[in-house]
Amino acid sequence: MSSLFVVRIAGACALLALVTRFGAILAAPVAAQSVGQLDGKNVSIAQTNFKGRSAVQVIAAPDALNAASYAVVKSVSFLNGTIEVDLAGQPAAGAGGGARGFIGIAFRLQGNGAYEYIYLRPTNGRADDQVRRNHSTQYSSHPDFDFARSRQEAPEKYESYVDLEPGVWTKYRIEIEGRKARLYVHGAEQPCLIVNDMKLEPRAGGVALWVGPGTEGYFSNLKITAK
Repeated sequence: MSSLFVVRIAGACALLALVTRFGAILAAPVAAQSVGQLDGKNVSIAQTNFKGRSAVQVIAAPDALNAASYAVVKSVSFLNGTIEVDLAGQPAAGAGGGARGFIGIAFRLQGNGAYEYIYLRPTNGRADDQVRRNHSTQYSSHPDFDFARSRQEAPEKYESYVDLEPGVWTKYRIEIEGRKARLYVHGAEQPCLIVNDMKLEPRAGGVALWVGPGTEGYFSNLKITAK
């Protein structure tokens, strides 16, 4: 038996459905997605409209440390499957020079605060610097395997280039299976980042809308499909 959990962030409705092996669908409509269905940590959350579409705005607290800012989707447990979302990230007003509009998804969040995450650096996508472009995407694991450690131990292995622009709606999809992850951007058929050795033991956990330091982020059309 497989299960399908769909959450439409800021959409007209959300749907919780169970899909059996025979293809039957047992569905029950739930309340429209709202900020009340998100539990924020070191972020502000607001319902808004961004560049022509309804969205949830998530802004990192000015004093938040790296990997400390996210909004957990309530009542979701995820181990393996696919997470899709439209997102747009840009440096927040007053952000420091190192801000990149860091934005992505955290998954398998545990009660002790550990989680895996894959994110984008939108300002790097078209930078006039090849090294920065090569750091457009990133896999990390909190708390012990951040971008700095990955660059020290395995340079370039957990990062890649993909064309991005800050503040522009971007289709983002990750496929998760055991310790493997694949990131697809812009609806591409091939992944732009491949990870075969995620660092945490695979355990079901929460899913969160993730933003890095100095980020103003927007999320819409979240869809979580569990295997």
